[in-house]
Amino acid sequence: MAALVAAAALASAEPAPAVPQAAGSGGPTSRRDFYWLRSFLAGGVSVALALWNLESRAGGAQTHVPLLLSARTKGIAGCCAKTTVAPLDRVKVLLQAHNHHYKHLGVLSTLRAVPQKEGYLGLYKGNGAMMIRIFPYGAIQFMAFEHYKTFITTKLGVSGHVHRLMAGSMAGMTAVICTYPLDVVRVRLAFQVKGEHTYSGIIHAFKTIYAKEGGFLGFYRGLMPTILGMAPYAGVSFFTFGTLKSVGLSYAPTLLGRPSSDNPNVLVLKTHMNLLCGGVAGAIAQTISYPFDVTRRRMQLGAVLPEFEKCLTMRETMKYVYGHHGIRRGLYRGLSLNYIRCIPSQAVAFTTYELMKQFFHLN
Repeated sequence: MAALVAAAALASAEPAPAVPQAAGSGGPTSRRDFYWLRSFLAGGVSVALALWNLESRAGGAQTHVPLLLSARTKGIAGCCAKTTVAPLDRVKVLLQAHNHHYKHLGVLSTLRAVPQKEGYLGLYKGNGAMMIRIFPYGAIQFMAFEHYKTFITTKLGVSGHVHRLMAGSMAGMTAVICTYPLDVVRVRLAFQVKGEHTYSGIIHAFKTIYAKEGGFLGFYRGLMPTILGMAPYAGVSFFTFGTLKSVGLSYAPTLLGRPSSDNPNVLVLKTHMNLLCGGVAGAIAQTISYPFDVTRRRMQLGAVLPEFEKCLTMRETMKYVYGHHGIRRGLYRGLSLNYIRCIPSQAVAFTTYELMKQFFHLN
């Protein structure tokens, strides 16, 4: 959610004040042209860049703002970056759903056991579906946030921290609903163990689920805990980052902030503070919403699990997991992997979107 679930720096501040424009330089009206398109692109590219950042850091490469729209920020970069954390995603699914081959193992022992049992490519099962999903998920979330924030402020008259919390939650839910079928397919593929394959690939998984599990509704198993988990996850993530940024720029503007490159009258956080605030926001949001993540993973797997009939609803699933495995080894199993995987990704996503907002003149 994952992914790269994510969070964004667009929750950081109130709408920027207008800046007088010189004649012929393109006034406020021209800057508003295609605003939603630019916001969509900024969101999508920020997620791709967050992933690329992880990959380039691992390889010792340097990231520079002038390269934001180069070919490296497109599909290949995002795919390579996501591949670097794919083993963690696979292990998390196996642990969350207590796959019988690995249920007695911990994080590190599972990371060692998967290559021994399934080969090193076994660490990357389900990664293809995730790579297909990641760009539209991020783009929809960021664009929806801007739309919801404006709607809540202008139509409902809600402002301050509350409107960011509401808009963040609604944007997260919108992105999840639109891309949910791909997430279900990814989890089904990731849970498979060598020699016990039910699905041969993404297309076969789509066809099989549609034919055997109630048609289109089969792709939305576990949607309720997903939405209930996404509301606090996205909302708390946006809210925490926005609050940290507002407080930081209010009390230490010179130390923590700098003028935005596209609007000198607007202060933005310095890069290292963006990373820090994004990481903190991601950690808090992950901790609060993680039990819902475990619940939805088990529901997404459906008939693949032997206890399928005991976990038909969200309440039954949570009760089963808590009753059989407790809190630490049940509802919070695999949380450490989420910290390792998602905190850097969240930090980079917030920071990159701040840069993209300046690049697309969204301040």
